[in-house]
Amino acid sequence: MPQMAPISWLGLFFAFSLILLIFNCVNYYSFLPQTPSTQEKSISLKSMNWKW
Repeated sequence: MPQMAPISWLGLFFAFSLILLIFNCVNYYSFLPQTPSTQEKSISLKSMNWKW
C-alpha cells in the first residue's frame, strides 16, 4: 500500500525486528545441550605430564 505514511512502514519494520529478535533469543536459550558425563573422559591426566 504505497498510500501509507513512511512512519507507518518504519513502525512495522521496528515491530518486526523486535519480534524476530525476541523469537531468536527465546529459541537460543531454550536449547539445553547434553552435558558429557564424568565417566567418559577421553583424556587421562597421566598423559598430560610434560617431559621437560
